[in-house]
Amino acid sequence: MSQPARHITNRLIYKLALSVFFIILLLAAAFMGISFYYGERYFDESMQKVNAKVADHLISEKFKNNAPFLDDGRVNKALFGEIMHEMMAVNRSIEVYLLDEAGTVLYSVVLDHDDPKAPTEQVNLKPIYEFVQSDGQKCVLGDNPRDKNNQTIFSVAPYDYQGKKGFVYIIFESQRLQHVQNSIFTSYFLQGGLTAMLLVIIFACLLAGIAIWFLSKNLREIIYKVRRFQEGDLSARIDHPEENDLQSLAISFNEMADKIVSDMERIKSVDTIRRELIANVSHDLRTPLAILKGYTETLQMKGRHIEEADKQHFLEIIHQSSERLTSMVAQLFEYSKLEAKQVQPEKEPFLLTDLAHDLHAKNKVLANQKDIAFELRIHEPVAPVFADVKLVERAIQNLIDNALKFTPQSGTVTLEVSAAKEGIQIAIKDSGPGIPVEEQSYIFERYRQVASSKPKMGAGLGLAIVKKILELHQSDIHIQSAPNQGTSFYFSLPAYQA
Repeated sequence: MSQPARHITNRLIYKLALSVFFIILLLAAAFMGISFYYGERYFDESMQKVNAKVADHLISEKFKNNAPFLDDGRVNKALFGEIMHEMMAVNRSIEVYLLDEAGTVLYSVVLDHDDPKAPTEQVNLKPIYEFVQSDGQKCVLGDNPRDKNNQTIFSVAPYDYQGKKGFVYIIFESQRLQHVQNSIFTSYFLQGGLTAMLLVIIFACLLAGIAIWFLSKNLREIIYKVRRFQEGDLSARIDHPEENDLQSLAISFNEMADKIVSDMERIKSVDTIRRELIANVSHDLRTPLAILKGYTETLQMKGRHIEEADKQHFLEIIHQSSERLTSMVAQLFEYSKLEAKQVQPEKEPFLLTDLAHDLHAKNKVLANQKDIAFELRIHEPVAPVFADVKLVERAIQNLIDNALKFTPQSGTVTLEVSAAKEGIQIAIKDSGPGIPVEEQSYIFERYRQVASSKPKMGAGLGLAIVKKILELHQSDIHIQSAPNQGTSFYFSLPAYQA
């Protein structure tokens, strides 16, 4: 049963670990690339700032005694050849270019100026002006006339000789230097960079594994609780769900588990009610059915020999038994529906005084037949209540029936309506034999009747139905009684707030 859940957990952790590994790999590669990029920028900026004044020094030293142009206007190639040889003796990566005001290369030792088919080289002047304006303090990359695809660091200084203006343009990274740098870069990347990146990845993966294990602790706890609940431990709940990292999931699981347990208890309760209903129906209906059967068989067998008065008496007994049977069945099914919460109150505002007058008029005839005084007392003013009028009527009628049943002849039953702190109070009082204190806590249980001198009448569900109806209205029923002092039942309903 628990194996699939374990597989799901492991698969999730594997996916998290794999995702973190690829993220670390990408971050490591990005870090290496950024590091090399800024390393090159650092090297370029450092070298450019160190050599920023090289072009100025060249002009001040070489052009002081030697002219960059001959008398006929041609470039002094001998001078630039000498300059180039001296500089290459110090650094073979240096290249010197003589530019005019438009950035056209007038002469350089490294270029072939004897080939008439060779295109005229042009240098972008924007980086040159930017370099001059910053006085060489800003890292600027300029064109490399021998490699248009790559820009390089440079030093530049303007000249003005005999009406001719332009720039002495010196670059410090020739094609040879670039090849050397690429070779060193590749070697360093393969040897040092990959090794460092591998160590970083291993260390990061270890930290990520620990982090995943720690962060998935709450998830593993939730899965463990779910597995226990699945295996039958219905009390399994996630402790302190509001403090869980997966708070929403933890709270949802606890609420779901509570709902499932509640539904199971309700189903068990309904099933218990069903079994009790069958048992009690068979028991409680046995007496009236036996009476019906007995008197019916008597009338069938001895009908001709029974006097008319006795026959009418037997028919009256059969009628009373059928009425009792009908009442018992109705009560049983009514209570079953209330117990199973299949009845929902339809609340509305109404006056209890009007309902009290109707019930008093309806039951006064029956009370007179039993020689019982049935009184109605209403203490004005009484506000409307907000409740289900039919259910409240049923509850009051059950209390009246109970009072009339146990009140002796010449006794008194009182229906009283008055205002109270809790709302509007209804009280039904009788002058019957009363209820012993030790039995008062049981009278609202189903199928329980108080031991008295009267024979058992009904199924013992009247007061149980009253309690269920009042529970639907969030109200309680109370009792005041003592032996030979009568009984008083009372409850309150909330006043209607318009």
